[in-house]
Amino acid sequence: MKKKVVIISIIVFSFLFLIIGSALVYFNANLKPVDINSKEEIEVIIPTGTVASQVISILKEKDLIKDEFVTKIYAKVSSLSFMAGRYVFTKSMSTTEILNDISNGKVTKDTIWVTFVEGKRLTYIENQIASNFPYTVEEVHNILEDKEYIKELISKYEILTDDILNKNIYHPLEGYLFTDTYEFEKNATIKEIIEKMIGTLNSKMQKYMDDIKKSKYSIHELLTLASIVELEAVSSDRKGVAGVFYNRLKSGWTLGSDITTYYAVNKGFDKELKRSEINSCNAYNTRGPCVKGLPAGPIASSSISSIEAAIYPSEHNYYYFVADANGKTYFSKTESEHNATIRRLQSEGLWYTY
Repeated sequence: MKKKVVIISIIVFSFLFLIIGSALVYFNANLKPVDINSKEEIEVIIPTGTVASQVISILKEKDLIKDEFVTKIYAKVSSLSFMAGRYVFTKSMSTTEILNDISNGKVTKDTIWVTFVEGKRLTYIENQIASNFPYTVEEVHNILEDKEYIKELISKYEILTDDILNKNIYHPLEGYLFTDTYEFEKNATIKEIIEKMIGTLNSKMQKYMDDIKKSKYSIHELLTLASIVELEAVSSDRKGVAGVFYNRLKSGWTLGSDITTYYAVNKGFDKELKRSEINSCNAYNTRGPCVKGLPAGPIASSSISSIEAAIYPSEHNYYYFVADANGKTYFSKTESEHNATIRRLQSEGLWYTY
C-alpha cells in the first residue's frame, strides 16, 4: 500500500508539475514580442481615466500583444498602474516592456502638454502659445486675426458663424478657443493648435445644440453671456448670476457689468476704472449708455459650467447680485437692497475686489 501511495503521489506531483510548467511556458510565450523583426512604429493614445483592462484592449487592437488574458494577469500580479499620454511602440517589444513604459509614463519625446486657464482673454492664449512653441506673439496674433483664415474656420466648425465677423468685434475668435490641458506635437503649427482648441469646444457644444436652436439667443450670444458669467460669478452660483442677466435683458436694462468695461477699454483688473471709461460708448461696454443688450462678442474664454449657466439660467426675480470675499453671492430685487448689501459687506470687511 505504501508503495502504491508513493507511486500515486509521484504521478500526481509529476502531473501538477507538468501542468504548472506548461502554464508558465504558455504564460512566458505570450509575453514575448508579437514580431521580433518588426520595426514599424505604432502610435498608442491612452486617454486620461483609462483603466487597465481598457489599456490592454487598446494594445490588442493595435496588435502589440499576443494575449489579453495573460497580459491582464501580468499587470495584476505586477500591480501596474497606467499613465495617460501618447506612446510609440513596435511589435518587436515584449509585453512587459510595453506595459512598463506605460506604467512609468514614458511618453514620446515629440509631444508637449500645455495648460490654458479659463476666464482669460485671447491675448493670454497668444502668449501661452508663444511661450511653449517656437512662435512669436505677433505670429500667433496675425493668424488669429486673418480674416480669410477665419472664414475657412467658419465653414468648418458649427459653433463659428458670421457673427464673429462683426466689425465691432475686437478679436473674432475671442471665447472660441476652449481652455484646457492639451497634448500637442512639439512642431505643431499655429493653425493646428488653434483648430484643436476650437474643435474641442465644437465637440463639447454638440450636446447643447438642440436646446441652443430652440433658444431666443444665438450660439454667439450665449457664448458672449457665458464669458461674462465666467468672470462675474466668483461663486458656484453661475446659473443664478446668469438669471440676473436674463432678467435685465428681458426688461431692456443694461447688463451693468464692470467686466465688459474693462474689456472695452483694454484694461487689467488690477487697475481702477475711470468715470470717463465707464460712461464711454463702446460695443462692449455694458456700463455705458450705448449697449442695452449683450456686448459685441465674448470677452474671455468660458468654462463648461459657465456655458451651461448661459444656456440653462436659474429663473428668479432678481436684478442685482454681488459676491463677498468668500465667494458667496447675494441677490437683490432692487437697487436700494443691492446698495444696502454692499455697505454691509464693506463694513464687515467682506467686500470683494478683483
